[in-house]
Amino acid sequence: MEQSTISDGSDDEFPPEKRLEAPNYRLVKAGIATIPDMQTLRECVAYENAHQNRTQILRRLKWKAEELREEED
Repeated sequence: MEQSTISDGSDDEFPPEKRLEAPNYRLVKAGIATIPDMQTLRECVAYENAHQNRTQILRRLKWKAEELREEED
């Protein structure tokens, strides 16, 4: 069965508000874990700083940034 949508590399399906405004913390952690690239991560950090500014979420985003940088090397 063919996929009906073609991805252009953007992750519009899961914008920062969907990743970070989940109804429970486990879903937020999953949203952060599935961030595919630094651009998406930057968008999530900007969103979190502007809306919630939760230390625990910002820490997880920092860890994800470190993980993505390690993958680039």
